[in-house]
Amino acid sequence: MQRRQLIQAMAVIAGPAIAPALLAQTLPQVEVWKDPDCGCCKDWVAHLEANGFAVRVHDSGNTAARKRLGIPDKLGSCHTAEVSEKGRRYALEGHVPAREVHRLLKEAPKAIGLAVPGMPVGSPGMDAPLYGGRKDPYDVLLVLQDGSNRVYQSYHRV
Repeated sequence: MQRRQLIQAMAVIAGPAIAPALLAQTLPQVEVWKDPDCGCCKDWVAHLEANGFAVRVHDSGNTAARKRLGIPDKLGSCHTAEVSEKGRRYALEGHVPAREVHRLLKEAPKAIGLAVPGMPVGSPGMDAPLYGGRKDPYDVLLVLQDGSNRVYQSYHRV
């Protein structure tokens, strides 16, 4: 009986110290490559973290990552990421809303990933107060394995 009590006491004591690490292991993982001085990229990372992703950032630029992950240059933006969960991996290019990343992981299509080309104002990370609430229409594109794409979700002005 004493052994069980000792183990329970150790779990209670260690719990707060290891809980963040255990939680991070259960969240979808996102690895981001971006310019170290880009504020909108930092805001996009914060958007992902607030919406249930564990994020690791590399401030080394994103051109090499974009190429390595198979995103066509014409769909480029200011940051590139790779999301993984349960053995599935997808590329993310630009200001993709967390909602669409969760949907992508749930639907698990045969695709390279998602892209929001350019830097549309009003998209996650491009929605800072300095834009005065402006929301430009934009599309989230599903990048297929052959490099072609189709609209995955449209975001239009309301």
